[in-house]
Amino acid sequence: MGSGIAQVAAHAGYDVVLHDTTPDALERALSGIASSQERFVAKNKMSLDDVRAARARVSTTTELNDVEGADIVVEAVFERLDVKREVFQKLAAIVSDDVVLATNTTAIPITQIASAVSRPERVVGTHFFSPVPMMRLCELVRGFHTSDETLARARQFAESVGKTCVLVNRDVAGFVTSRLLVALLNEAVAIVDAGIATAEDVDVACQLGFGHTMGPLATLDLTGLDVILHAAGNIYDATRDEKFAPPELLARMVAAGQLGRKSGQGFYRHPR
Repeated sequence: MGSGIAQVAAHAGYDVVLHDTTPDALERALSGIASSQERFVAKNKMSLDDVRAARARVSTTTELNDVEGADIVVEAVFERLDVKREVFQKLAAIVSDDVVLATNTTAIPITQIASAVSRPERVVGTHFFSPVPMMRLCELVRGFHTSDETLARARQFAESVGKTCVLVNRDVAGFVTSRLLVALLNEAVAIVDAGIATAEDVDVACQLGFGHTMGPLATLDLTGLDVILHAAGNIYDATRDEKFAPPELLARMVAAGQLGRKSGQGFYRHPR
């Protein structure tokens, strides 16, 4: 997710500092950006000059202090509250008081993350969708203390990188899209697990019956089974609503390393 956000920001003309904890992780991020750009070039949706210019705008670092001069910081670390809170505590001590601190989370309430910093009014949720260069939506999520100015600046950034924003005024676990998606995906997985229908037929039913561009299980493979498993777990932990409880089959597939497109196998087989 972080590399995808960096990619669209660079193509929109922003100078980007891409941070990760190890050189290997940064190399994988740059490789992912390059592969994505190559696909856009192959489809004549991007020129080689655009690619070169965007790559020149991205610098990498393993030192978090190097983000000190940023106007907006978008965090995209693992979906665990303790990890995100630790990152925000460090960021708040590095950047100036007027910097927007945005969290890319699919399910964790913004208020819980923002409570880690002394000025929670500058913390906002910017839920981008994977793969970021292709998906047009960004959920803007207001925490309990998020200011109107912070929200406006986050919207300006998201729209400037080509996204259409929807506003979530109350940061309940899962917001809008994750709650809807997890409920649908859980039922789709349960139907396959029970042998009621195949993954292919479930997807065709949603495409032709409901007008979905992509079926739920193909969407699950695209997003990542591990991502949805964590999102479902977070929403269920917060609500105790059984419709959000992660299905056993989903947990078993993730444990087996079948994560969808990024691993080459999910509910479908994918070329790597």
